Amino acid sequence: MTKNNINGVLLCAIVFLFGNYINAQTKNTGPIIKDFGKVWKVDAPDYALDTTKTYKAVFDIMNSPEDVGELNRSIETAARFLNMHAQSGIPLEQLKVALVVHNKASKDVITSKNYKKKYGIENPNEKLITDLIGAGAEVIFCGQSSMSRGFPKEELIDGVQLSLSAMSALIQLQNEEYRLIKF
Repeated sequence: MTKNNINGVLLCAIVFLFGNYINAQTKNTGPIIKDFGKVWKVDAPDYALDTTKTYKAVFDIMNSPEDVGELNRSIETAARFLNMHAQSGIPLEQLKVALVVHNKASKDVITSKNYKKKYGIENPNEKLITDLIGAGAEVIFCGQSSMSRGFPKEELIDGVQLSLSAMSALIQLQNEEYRLIKF
């Protein structure tokens, strides 16, 4: 066997082994939110997840991409939260999620029909929000942002709740032992 042949065989072996490792290390969605919220599987973490606890998280969603056709990754973080915990053995009944939407993210909670009137395209976040609500997440829209940014209750995606303000919703949820997540 020549040196070139040996190098070729070694290269093929490395590509084969590395390719299998990469394939084993893929991000996956589900089982709760099927089309959004891809996460990595972490086998045997040193800081173990307590599968007997209920996890209550409130996501402060105030920013949105400048591109009106882009998915709001901050909203998708809630899907990642649900999927990663479910993939790690926490049942949906032990996962309580709320999103408090305000400020620049206000546009993300209106129906595609109304989004299209304002921006000329369908709301890229509507299915994600609908899936989150379908999984039991509360999506709460700031009443102050509704008024100041011109997104009335009638334009909201079904299931989105209008609150007095983001501040009051965040305080109330934290008083109910939800933990604030701001990313």
